Amino acid sequence: MKGLVGYVMAMENHRPYVAMLFIQFVYAGMALFSKAAIAKGMNPYVFVVYRQACASLALAPFAFFLERKKDAPLSYSTLCKIFLVSLCGLTLSLNLYYVAIGFTSATFAAATTNTIPAITFIMAVFIGMESIPMKHFHGIAKVLGSVVGVSGAMVFAFVKGPALKFMDWYPEIKKGISDPSVEQNSKGEWIKGSLMMLAANTAWSLWLILQGPIIKQYPAKLRLTTLQCFFSCIQSVVLAAVVERNPSSWKLAWDLNLLSIAYCGIVVTGITYWLQVWTIEKKGPVFTSMFTPLALIITAVFSAFLWKETLYWGSVGGAVLLVVGLYCVLWGKNREDGKSVTNEQRQESKEEIVLECITHH
Repeated sequence: MKGLVGYVMAMENHRPYVAMLFIQFVYAGMALFSKAAIAKGMNPYVFVVYRQACASLALAPFAFFLERKKDAPLSYSTLCKIFLVSLCGLTLSLNLYYVAIGFTSATFAAATTNTIPAITFIMAVFIGMESIPMKHFHGIAKVLGSVVGVSGAMVFAFVKGPALKFMDWYPEIKKGISDPSVEQNSKGEWIKGSLMMLAANTAWSLWLILQGPIIKQYPAKLRLTTLQCFFSCIQSVVLAAVVERNPSSWKLAWDLNLLSIAYCGIVVTGITYWLQVWTIEKKGPVFTSMFTPLALIITAVFSAFLWKETLYWGSVGGAVLLVVGLYCVLWGKNREDGKSVTNEQRQESKEEIVLECITHH
């Protein structure tokens, strides 16, 4: 009996690890499926419309049934703020992401997501939400981690170097390319896509920062997410209608495009959202963030096997810098949060002692 109880407890302790591994596989699948759909000819703006529509439909029942008793009145001003936050973050970020992935690769898309903590920290410093305590080691770690992380993204994007020999799948194809204009055009598209991907991550970081004030005004998180997906869908419809005038681009069939839309809308936004919230409640946000680089590794391996995507030593070096920068930022943030909690506990204990002295006096 004791052995069975111990086994159950061990399985319970391992559930957050299994959940985070699953989440990283899901995120890797998002990059892979998205790249496949865009490469097959799916219009990126139309893709965002259908993805956000699927996400809204998937989240709406849960928002209605699970938060119907939650007291969260929705005023007109709050609704306008949610609309603007959706436009600045979700709509802008997703449209830039899917346009950029058509010019780059799934591996690069997965790699640059590791810059989001660093970009978020830099933006928070500029607007006064974060401080840089350079007198403390954790403050230096956050600054250096941000610089190293963004530098890693630049190295990954613009420094190639020699190809990895064991992943050089198609040398005969590369030998057939002799027109320098083709190579120059490809290089130009890669640079354009890289800059757009970094802009997409910057917009996503802005969206994360803007969540704080909105959640204070409207604490029903699931309903808030559903509203933002719905508003983003409407905004993306307008954008897609302006950019894409061909009605045939909106047609869907039972193919990879529909599977990619359903996967990104339902699995990524719906299932992964709940798993991530559950893991944060169990282990905290730092534990959740520590698994982020796994999506890059998974995407790189699958891209090499599925699409014979060549990896370069420059990309490997950039990925290493990305991961090191990410962990420096997370370590510094974790130490800072730990010190703030300790200071709060000390302050509370001092207040209790003072209160005891007053009451006993």
